[in-house]
Amino acid sequence: MSKGNVLVGQSGGPTSVINSSLAGVIEGALSAPTIGRVFGMRYGIEGVLNDFLVDLGSESPAVLSGLRSTPGSALGSSRLKLKEEHFPAVLKQLQKYNIRYYFMIGGNDTMDTIHRVTKYANEHGHEMVGVGVPKTVDNDLHGTDHTPGYPSAARYVALSVLQAGVLARDMQKVDQFVIFQSIGRSAGWLPAAAGCARFGNDTPPHLILFPERPFNRDRFLRAVAATHEEHGFVSIVCGEGITNADGTPVSVSQTRDKFGNVEFGAMGGTSAAMMLHRMIADEFGWRGEFQVTESLPMCAADRGVKLDFDEAFACGQEAVRLATQGEGGVMVTMNRLNPTPEHYEIGFGTISLSEVANHERPMPDHFISDDGFGVTEAFHNYVAPLIGELPKYERLVAKRASL
Repeated sequence: MSKGNVLVGQSGGPTSVINSSLAGVIEGALSAPTIGRVFGMRYGIEGVLNDFLVDLGSESPAVLSGLRSTPGSALGSSRLKLKEEHFPAVLKQLQKYNIRYYFMIGGNDTMDTIHRVTKYANEHGHEMVGVGVPKTVDNDLHGTDHTPGYPSAARYVALSVLQAGVLARDMQKVDQFVIFQSIGRSAGWLPAAAGCARFGNDTPPHLILFPERPFNRDRFLRAVAATHEEHGFVSIVCGEGITNADGTPVSVSQTRDKFGNVEFGAMGGTSAAMMLHRMIADEFGWRGEFQVTESLPMCAADRGVKLDFDEAFACGQEAVRLATQGEGGVMVTMNRLNPTPEHYEIGFGTISLSEVANHERPMPDHFISDDGFGVTEAFHNYVAPLIGELPKYERLVAKRASL
């Protein structure tokens, strides 16, 4: 391929480390001999359609270095779903800026966008290589051990449930139950991370509800009653996308985004945590709390995992390496080379964009406990090296005083 320019963008929800991937792409592209200029699309594919590209090569080294620890999506994101009528305008822009290398950092829908754009360009005589950089806190991308952004978000969830669990234990005479809702539309990877906060049979979370398991109201309420009887309070974690046996969301949201996905926190519906709160309060008459974090785990750089930032950056650089060697139509993957958590190591691989776009990766059965309300040792071994060590908090022996 003749020398050409790079176009890079970010799409969908952010992660704490998405800008580290962007920095990896920029650094790799600026040093590649077959690449000329490096452009960023402002607000995703909308920046291409609106002719708003950013000259990333003009940014200072200090800014580019600082991106590696900056939350949010520095280029701005978009959830615009490309329609067939958009493609001629997109191609015109690609030709105008001589874009030969196309990178996007995102999830399933983003990989579909790269696949469709590069396919259209090549079919219309504009030679171009497209490579996807994985990103999603949901950790549901097919073909990779985990996605950049998940370790930091998983640590956020684990720390939140750990610390809220201490509070719930101490406040059990005021609030008999507490519910923490985690993001994750159809996969339970983030709710599962809360299981790392549990250091004994009596410590929260007591019950975890996964999108992979159909919700059964009666069974859930029986588990709540038994847990309260044993511990004096109940700590519950739920994925936002938990569904009833017939497939309807527990959240009863009717609002959908432009890709047809249910917006669980949107106006027009209630959250799963709110519905669970109502069930428990109506059944037992207890007072309780619920917390819905929404986008907070996506941007909490202060709880970010160094491993996550480093891997995100490396994925960006790997994408450039693949593209400049002519390997397009793929997403970068991370493969675990050593299964033991004490000797964690990854290597890079690839998976076709079309395969990623058409598959989601739920939690495997062997990561979910037999009763459906917890995680197994296998999951702990999987996630431990990703989130790092959690703090240990003291508790009083609370021996009753005597005179």
